Amino acid sequence: MEIVLFYIAGSVSLIATTLVVTRTNASHALVYLIISLLSIAVIFFMLGAPFAAALEVVIYAGAIMVLFLFVVMMLNLGPGSVAQEIAWMHPRMWIGPAALTLTLFFELVYLITTQTAVTSGVPVSPKAIGISLFGPYLLAVELASILLLAALIGSFHLGRRYMRSRREETE
Repeated sequence: MEIVLFYIAGSVSLIATTLVVTRTNASHALVYLIISLLSIAVIFFMLGAPFAAALEVVIYAGAIMVLFLFVVMMLNLGPGSVAQEIAWMHPRMWIGPAALTLTLFFELVYLITTQTAVTSGVPVSPKAIGISLFGPYLLAVELASILLLAALIGSFHLGRRYMRSRREETE
C-alpha cells in the first residue's frame, strides 16, 4: 500500500510541477509550486523523515512561497492591475489546485491514522540535526547563508531600480 501512496504523491508532484512550468500567469504558477512542495513534504513523511517534511512545509511552502507570491503580486501594481488580478483569480482557477491538495490531504490523513511511515529505527531529533549542521557542515551552511544574503541584496537593488523607473514614468 505504501508504494501506491508514494506513486500518488509523486504523480501529484509531477503534475503540479508541470503546471508550474506551463502557466503563463506567475501567480498561478506559484500556487502550483506550493502544491508541488507540499507533495514533496508528504514523500518525506512517508520515507520516515517527519522533521524534514515539517521544515519543507514551514520554510518552503509557507514562508518562501508566500514571499514570492507577495512580490509577484506587488510588482503587478499599476493602472488596471487590480481588475487584471480579479480577472485572473476566477473561482474555476482554484479547481486544479484544490483537487491536487485534497489528494495530498487525504493521503496524509491516511498515513497518520494507519502509522505507515517507514522509520529507520534511529531517532533523529532537531538537536542532532543542529549539531550536524553547525558541526562538520558549518562551512556549507555559512556559504548558503552568504548566497541568500547576496540574493536578498540583489533583489533589493533590482526592485529599487524598478520602482524608481516606475515613478519616473508616472511623473
